[in-house]
Amino acid sequence: MTWLQLSLEATPDNATLISDLLDELGAAAVTLQDLGDDPVYEPPVGSETYWRHIRVTALFDGAADISAVADQLCSGLEVSELLGFSVAALDDDDWVNKWKADFKPMHFGADLWICPRWSKPPRSGAINIFLDPGLAFGTGTHPTTALCLQWLARADVEGHDVIDYGCGSGVLAIAALMLGAKHVWAVDHDPQALLATQDNARQNGVDGCLTVCLPEQLSVTRCDLLLANILSGPLIELAPRFATLLPAHGRLILSGLLTEQAAPVKEVYDKQFEQLSVVSNAGWIRLEGLRKAH
Repeated sequence: MTWLQLSLEATPDNATLISDLLDELGAAAVTLQDLGDDPVYEPPVGSETYWRHIRVTALFDGAADISAVADQLCSGLEVSELLGFSVAALDDDDWVNKWKADFKPMHFGADLWICPRWSKPPRSGAINIFLDPGLAFGTGTHPTTALCLQWLARADVEGHDVIDYGCGSGVLAIAALMLGAKHVWAVDHDPQALLATQDNARQNGVDGCLTVCLPEQLSVTRCDLLLANILSGPLIELAPRFATLLPAHGRLILSGLLTEQAAPVKEVYDKQFEQLSVVSNAGWIRLEGLRKAH
């Protein structure tokens, strides 16, 4: 079967409308990709968060009238032309192989690897986490996720209770469990993220030691390690909450921060955390520290 792949550029203001229009016009699949270097994190309930520069790609049956689709998109968007518009023909094998070729096993230090489910792990005896790459949830490709995974790869989490706050795909929760954590609570505002985390944990055989929940459902009162890979605003707001969840000398790992956001976040956390240090990667940072004893 032949497919027609339609691509165009979008903005945060019109991405949802474009996706809805493409669905209504008969697209078999619609995906959004980052044209810049901006991660998408879990948005607050009732809102949507997009990258600043977006590529929308839609698959149509090979017999579809793409000229008519383009005309109706222009009409629906009230524009005379579509930005970055292109069309390519793909057969089934081309589409599947093209998609899979973009994703390779990724190494994060020591024996920790993230592997697409269809791939053969580079080291069979390593700690291999198998995930299907997706657009909505992190799989380790963004520097913020990589920074957290690199920390976990060298950390001692054996027998620890861990909270992954803003879990997305659950990659950090799963990594912690596969590295020996006793139990992980994976927290997210988005129910879809919780379902994805539960499914990914099941696929990797660690769901028995995992609890997924919305923030208001988090019942654990103390943990040994708290990971939060979310935006700077929520990190600042959550500082008092995180302080209550960690005992004296409990470990805190924060990411999702641009380099220029490190100082204001660190200033807030300095009040109740010590030994705060910053590690950077490609303009993004990881902030790590310990809960103060008083």
